[in-house]
This record gives sequence, C-alpha cells and structure tokens, in this order.
Amino acid sequence: MAEKKDYYDVLGLSKSASKEEIKKAYRKLAKEFHPDKNKSQDAESRFKEIQEAYDILSDEQKRSAYDQYGFAGSQAFGGSQFSGTGFDPSDLSGLLGNFFGSGFGGFDFGTGSRRFKAETSGSDLEYTIQIEFMEAIFGVEREILYKRDVQCTECKGSGAKDGRRKTCATCNGNGRVRQVRNTIFGSMQVVAECPDCRGDGEVVVEKCHLCKGKGIIKQEEKLNIKIPAGIPDGVTLRFSSRGNAGVRGGNYGELFLTIEIKPDTELERRGDDIYSEKEIDVVTAVIGGEMEIRTVHGKVVMKVPAGTQPGKLLRLKEKGGPKFKGNGKGDHYVKLNVRIPAKLSSKERDLWESLKELQ
Repeated sequence: MAEKKDYYDVLGLSKSASKEEIKKAYRKLAKEFHPDKNKSQDAESRFKEIQEAYDILSDEQKRSAYDQYGFAGSQAFGGSQFSGTGFDPSDLSGLLGNFFGSGFGGFDFGTGSRRFKAETSGSDLEYTIQIEFMEAIFGVEREILYKRDVQCTECKGSGAKDGRRKTCATCNGNGRVRQVRNTIFGSMQVVAECPDCRGDGEVVVEKCHLCKGKGIIKQEEKLNIKIPAGIPDGVTLRFSSRGNAGVRGGNYGELFLTIEIKPDTELERRGDDIYSEKEIDVVTAVIGGEMEIRTVHGKVVMKVPAGTQPGKLLRLKEKGGPKFKGNGKGDHYVKLNVRIPAKLSSKERDLWESLKELQ
C-alpha cells in the first residue's frame, strides 16, 4: 500500500470494537474480497489490507501499541506471516498442494487468477466447513457430502436420446438469428443467439428421458479432504472441477470450501502461538510456586516466580500450535491474574497486619 489506511477504518470498526466484533468484521470482509471470488481490480490489495488490519487489531499488545503510537507502534512488535508487506495467498499454494493435490481433482489455493471458462462452463459452489479448535491445531480428515449438477450418465451431456441431433430449423445451423428491434432511433437489425438451439446450430431429435434434454442431472457427491495442521481461520480451499457441470458438455465449475474454526473456551490462537489466562492467589504471587496449565499438547506444570505482578505474561516454549509454514511449534503464553481476597477472617487479618508491621 502506498498510503497506510487506519486499521479500524479498513475493517469498518470503531476504536472501542471488541475482539468478537473485530473477528466478525474480518471474516465478512476477507470472504468478500478474496481474490478467487472478487475479480475487481482492487480486490487483492483490499484483501491484503484486511489481513494486515486483523493481524494488528486481534493482538492485544500490537493493538495497544497501535492505539498509542500509530503504525510505528504496531511495527515495534514485528509483522506476522500474514501482515507487514501483506498476506500473499500464493505463498500457501505449494504447501497446501501437498495435502490436497491430484487425488482430489487438482486442488489449488486461490492466487487471484482463475482459469478461463467458456460460456457453457458450470457454476461454482461455495460452502463453509466448521472444525473444532483442536482439529485446526493438529489437522483432520473429513468426508463431506454435497449436491451438484453432473453430466447426464444416459446421454453423456448431449441432452438427446441415443445422441441423435438435427440442424436447427430456426437458424439453419448458424446458431445466430437476425432480429428487428424498435428503438427510439427507429427499427434496427441485430444478430442474436438463436433462442431454440442456444447457439449450437443443432437441436435434439428426441430429449433424453433422464435429464429431460438438459444434459445435466443433480447428484450427491462425496469428497474426502485432509485439512492440514495449523490451518488459519477463514482460509478458502479451492477444488478444481468439483463444482456444477456446464450445459452441453461444458467444463465443470470449482468448489470453494471456507474453513471456520470454532473458538475454545480457554485457549486463544494467534498465528502459531496460543494464549490463555490463569488465576493465582496472592500468596503464590508473592512467594512463587507451581501450577498446572492446559495446553494443546496436554497439561504441563509451570513455575510461577516469586514477586509475580498482576498481568504478567509467562511463556511455555514450543507449547503452541504447529507452524503452518515451516517446521517447529509456536509458544504458549499465560497471563497471570492475581486474586485478591475480598473478605478476611479475623485470623487472616491479624496475619496481614503482622506483615504490614514487618514492612
């Protein structure tokens, strides 16, 4: 981007927007401006702006720095793999291709350029798949069922019984007819597609009994997909020729599957890292101790250093999610909230008074 836009404006939000509002706005806009779905000239640049804005505003530290110091503050924490110079969907095509390759009709992650389609090509299909938080972390295999238009098995897409066709009498096989239309400038002759043969120049002798001459039928399809470990929320996967069949033997459209990840009740994912919060008592905060922490890899024991202050962030190295691009794992960060007792017994009060006198 030549000139940075305000991140809140990019997502259409106010500065008081909640995390949920930020996530909701991001999902809506990312889907709207995905280069594989939006063919406008500025779709790709808008998509990159949206990704960059979400990366900053969804991270508590980056957002705080941005609110105080603007773009310079947000860069102090470093860009993520989906921000900085902008997220390039083509970066993922090679990796995802290893998981979804030739076995499923030529999978290709969206790069903003879709193959040319003839006028008779079938329409695309779009679906959203919800997966669990842990499934996104470690990957999952799914079998999906969906309905689509396929080439008629009886007439092989011709629409004709026994494949018999004849020259269209309306256009004499030209596929085009001349029509006279009245306009404000008078009568004008125009050449248009033949309404009877739809430009084929031929019509069926007798319609196929199965597809009633359409050449396509509705059919339920099964598709096995492997969702790779560490896949980000909102990624749209593309499956070539898995959409609807085109009329008169035309090419098949594409199938687009958008991955939506359900939130976890305790864990929050930010890129490859995992964040959670843990409450500790004031005594543990003062003298230190140990506590059990739930991570995506199971429960681990974490040491709490003496003199821990409220809001302190501790790191569990390589206890986060697997890196989506490259090897290794992210980290798990635990924010410690110190629980201050609201009521004290007389004995407890005496002990606190004794501590006060020592100070």
